Amino acid sequence: MTLSRRHFLGTGAALGAATFAMPGLVRAQSARELIVVSFAGQLQEPHRWLADQMEAEIPGLTVRLVPSESQDIVAQIKAAQGFSPYDVMPNGEPPHLIAQTEGYIVPLDAAAVPNAANIEPTFMALANGFGVPTSYSLIGIAYNEALVQTPPTSWEDMFAPELRGMVGFPRASSNLGLGALVALARLRGGSESDLEPGWAALEELQPVIGRSPSQLIQMLEREEIAMAPIWNNDAAGAAGKGLPIRFVMPDPGPIVVLSITSQIDGTQHPDLVHDWMNRLLSPEYQARAADAPYFFGPTVAGVEVPASAAEYTPTTPEALASLQTVDWSVIAPQRGEIVDRFDRTYS
Repeated sequence: MTLSRRHFLGTGAALGAATFAMPGLVRAQSARELIVVSFAGQLQEPHRWLADQMEAEIPGLTVRLVPSESQDIVAQIKAAQGFSPYDVMPNGEPPHLIAQTEGYIVPLDAAAVPNAANIEPTFMALANGFGVPTSYSLIGIAYNEALVQTPPTSWEDMFAPELRGMVGFPRASSNLGLGALVALARLRGGSESDLEPGWAALEELQPVIGRSPSQLIQMLEREEIAMAPIWNNDAAGAAGKGLPIRFVMPDPGPIVVLSITSQIDGTQHPDLVHDWMNRLLSPEYQARAADAPYFFGPTVAGVEVPASAAEYTPTTPEALASLQTVDWSVIAPQRGEIVDRFDRTYS
């Protein structure tokens, strides 16, 4: 049957009458839920602020934030038949590489995320065409200012003779430990593909091993160690609680690790995912997330770092240019061997 314009309009009028008769049906049809893998605790607050904005602007939308236990999230995504139970997720660089290889995130549709054009080019390149870098954290040096009279300015300062036996170091099973090992290797002429100078530097350092960043912070607080490689966010959190812990971005540069937000394969709401990613890259969100007490490094060019974050985040082009990236694609194949060697040596 061929539908005339009059028939079509008549049908539309009938549907319109049905709509008024069944408003609950319309609400059900328009209601959508975007499920976002997020951070835990206080660090989730910038995401919640953005989610509230999005819900206020899009009728019928609910944004549900799920704190990330990445192994559990990934297992659920892989186990899903058909549509993914989640829509969008942030990953640090090492799991981001795994996600690409295993195919549970999809390449970026840059045209659908116009704010991606404003990302610092160096950061954008590290996403490998999947997702958008939305923040970064730094591996630098934290120290107890009651024990260290002269603040460190370089990675080499951890090797001062008076600090022997008082320098903490994270296990190599963590990204913190791996990044710090790469920093030591480079300090002594090595690289990701030549970590032997880093192992030699560790032997010289004779460090006190901390199982986690939180344990290293506790050891600094209890004056069991004087300094240690640590995340800028963890050092900032400790200082915010009144502990005598300071953070430095050591020469020749701290290690930067990106958080990259990607669309999960199988999402039912790619349009909402693109909107979410685009909003994460807005100057308003970037500045809010960079401020205390979150200290997420902004990835968008031209975003001014708040004064409260100046100790923990680069504030000048020169400082930004000094950040050291890690080629995680080189580290990943060695990871099991590195962790085994580290644990055997420092168990």
